[in-house]
Amino acid sequence: MASESKKGQQMWGGRFAAQPSDIMQSINASIDVDRRMVREDIAGSRAHADMLAEQGIISEEDNLAIQEGLDQVVAEVQEGSFPYRAELEDIHMNVEARLKELIGEPAGRLHTARSRNDQVVTDFRLWTRGALTEARRSLKVLQRSLVKRAGEHTDTVMPGFTHLQTAQPVTLGHHLLAYVEMIERDRARLDDCARRLNESPLGSAALAGTGFTIDRDATAEALGFYRPMANSLDAVSARDFALEALSSLSIAATHLSRLAEEIVLWTSAQFAFAKLSDAWSTGSSIMPQKRNPDAAELVRAKASLITGQFAALQGAVKALPLAYAKDLQDDKQLTFSAFDTFGLCAASMTGMIETITFNRENMRAAAAKGFSTATDLADWLVRELKMPFRDAHHVTGSLVAKAEEKGCDLPELSLEEMQAVEPRLTNDVFSVLTVEASAMSRQSYGGTSPVRVAEQVEQWTQRLG
Repeated sequence: MASESKKGQQMWGGRFAAQPSDIMQSINASIDVDRRMVREDIAGSRAHADMLAEQGIISEEDNLAIQEGLDQVVAEVQEGSFPYRAELEDIHMNVEARLKELIGEPAGRLHTARSRNDQVVTDFRLWTRGALTEARRSLKVLQRSLVKRAGEHTDTVMPGFTHLQTAQPVTLGHHLLAYVEMIERDRARLDDCARRLNESPLGSAALAGTGFTIDRDATAEALGFYRPMANSLDAVSARDFALEALSSLSIAATHLSRLAEEIVLWTSAQFAFAKLSDAWSTGSSIMPQKRNPDAAELVRAKASLITGQFAALQGAVKALPLAYAKDLQDDKQLTFSAFDTFGLCAASMTGMIETITFNRENMRAAAAKGFSTATDLADWLVRELKMPFRDAHHVTGSLVAKAEEKGCDLPELSLEEMQAVEPRLTNDVFSVLTVEASAMSRQSYGGTSPVRVAEQVEQWTQRLG
């Protein structure tokens, strides 16, 4: 182990007469985390070596040896035989050391005109770009499931809530489509983030650029970046791309948490609007009747973890002067964990939405409670009796109080009882007091009417492909 440690320190240890302590090596090592970027690190090295050869900084023979050696490293990674070593600190040194073992002296020329500072952030941007693509894909899958279920329930009436109190009847399809809209904004934020991060730091070296005649446009193009970053200090120290990614994930996870909370409520005995499948429920060790919505509850909790990881990364970055500081080593652990957690949450929500069953009768019955058609009565007074809305609101409130005193709902009041409050009322008023009529009447753009919901389902189905 001592000889291996000494060998590992040859990558940077010329300045030092003694080896770091074991504890220093432990706190300094990041290989257990950043080994996930091995493919990105190899891609960056390939592009860099090709550019160095094209610019005449290294020979074509050395480049060929480097590329062939990296082929061997890729093969070892794929077959699981690559020798990750903690004493080499990180994935960048691990790859370079293994390359030297495989091809000898040419490996030492690979690091010409670059630093670990620009190397690591290039890898990190590449990894984050891929993770953003996968996060957007997982959200699109969830959207498709929500749209499909909304199409099955364009006319299923349920109570709409404000303050978790019955407000007005809505359709279940309309309710589900609200989350489709939220998630579309989430996808747009992730897409915006991916576009902003897609600039290449490679070639910025440690912080000041390099005296070698490199071609940063070439490496940027080879790695799929739009352009090289324009300021070398900014390039090696900026982590706002990761902050933006985690901020966007946090907002998206908050939306998943809201939907999860709906499922927790809907599947309770008190609501009885829905039932989760066995695949997404758990039981109790003592109460045999229990069917717990643990998956939804865990999504609800894990959203807070993602928000916490964003806050932790922001805390690590907020006080750093330019340019690089070792604090930034922990950016990857926080980002990797946030994306892992988010992927699990999105997949879980998709599974629940695909298999949940809804109780139409219970939803309809709940929608009819709590004077949910009171606004329809007020609107009728405005339309038919030309009453100012504030007066109509007062009349309707008086009728609600009368029904509440009698222990019934508005449609159960007799016409005579209603006319005692407003003599001009006619039997026609009862036509607007059913929950179906209420939902059907909301035909304004974006409204809950089955007609509007069906239109939105069709549009989203085409849009999501």
